[in-house]
Amino acid sequence: MSVNGKKVLHMDRNPYYGGESASITPLEDLYKRFKIPGSPPESMGRGRDWNVDLIPKFLMANGQLVKMLLYTEVTRYLDFKVTEGSFVYKGGKIYKVPSTEAEALASSLMGLFEKRRFRKFLVYVANFDEKDPRTFEGIDPKKTTMREVYKKFDLGQDVIDFTGHALALYRTDDYLDQPCYETINRIKLYSESLARYGKSPYLYPLYGLGELPQGFARLSAIYGGTYMLNKPIEEIIVQNGKVIGVKSEGEIARCKQLICDPSYVKDRVEKVGQVIRVICILSHPIKNTNDANSCQIIIPQNQVNRKSDIYVCMISFAHNVAAQGKYIAIVSTTVETKEPEKEIRPALELLEPIEQKFVSISDLLVPKDLGMESQIFISRTYDATTHFETTCDDIKNIYKRMTGSEFDFEEMKRKKNDIYGED
Repeated sequence: MSVNGKKVLHMDRNPYYGGESASITPLEDLYKRFKIPGSPPESMGRGRDWNVDLIPKFLMANGQLVKMLLYTEVTRYLDFKVTEGSFVYKGGKIYKVPSTEAEALASSLMGLFEKRRFRKFLVYVANFDEKDPRTFEGIDPKKTTMREVYKKFDLGQDVIDFTGHALALYRTDDYLDQPCYETINRIKLYSESLARYGKSPYLYPLYGLGELPQGFARLSAIYGGTYMLNKPIEEIIVQNGKVIGVKSEGEIARCKQLICDPSYVKDRVEKVGQVIRVICILSHPIKNTNDANSCQIIIPQNQVNRKSDIYVCMISFAHNVAAQGKYIAIVSTTVETKEPEKEIRPALELLEPIEQKFVSISDLLVPKDLGMESQIFISRTYDATTHFETTCDDIKNIYKRMTGSEFDFEEMKRKKNDIYGED
């Protein structure tokens, strides 16, 4: 909005950036936040060495958020590391998701003939081009379901699970009966992201995800945006059904449009589910991950009789988010029963021994309306996915509702060049 020439005032009731997806430091603050009695033991090292994400996410190397960061040059404020591997859970064990053809051929995830069929499928996906019907090979991307595509390539259940959940990153199996083009594009995104750095398709910023909102804040400030942390919001003032300002500490800041997260407008959002997240501090890498200092583990739903997948994101001291020799693994999933902590047991078993656990169960909130009348635009709560693609979709959607036009990456680039000049 700032780059687009709008006057932006950003108010946050918290003393830190990032709202519900902040990185908490020092470690003492995390203990307080989760009401854990006493202070962290000596063995945890210096409190200041910790930056613990409340919501675990990685960035897809070729995904929308990385494009936004590159185009807006927020990358100049951040350093990234490639996540060392992605793993998938099958029959109680974890296997590396192959990241090269050689790894795929050596992988014990599938048998030899299955590998050949799978390779054929991947070649088809790589060549698939929505604009060129010659690449369809008899499939209608808008009509043929993904189930039928798997059948065409004669892929078995294990491979289907692995493709849908570890490559296309679906959390449930609803996608099987939907048109296949979305899934094909997701697998393409995964392969293209993987091709950029080779070990895995995921990136993670040094010092934690809390660096992202700070980077965007700096960019906004360059374009005249004003930031106020520690600013209590007393009332959102609405006149004739339309927002006209925000009241804080007795003063009113007037506005024509308002963007906020659900926590500021409890009466304008509805609950559509819950996510459980468990932050685990470990003094060891996760078993069977080749001592990786960062990784993702996906537990596909039907491996553990569930409707949605369980995710584990692990990062460590190598990312300047934990004290030397310490690892942070965060388990998350969509809640399906009355006993959410039981649901994530298979994931916690992979992490034993766990030094300290921090459990949170959050409501998934979505706006009741699109905000066209009130001009109050509310973001959705962060979901259980382990990347930022759904969040970016939400941001682009809000942008469209606010401005009436699609968010255009190229446009962003051009506007910036007008101010900074070409590279």
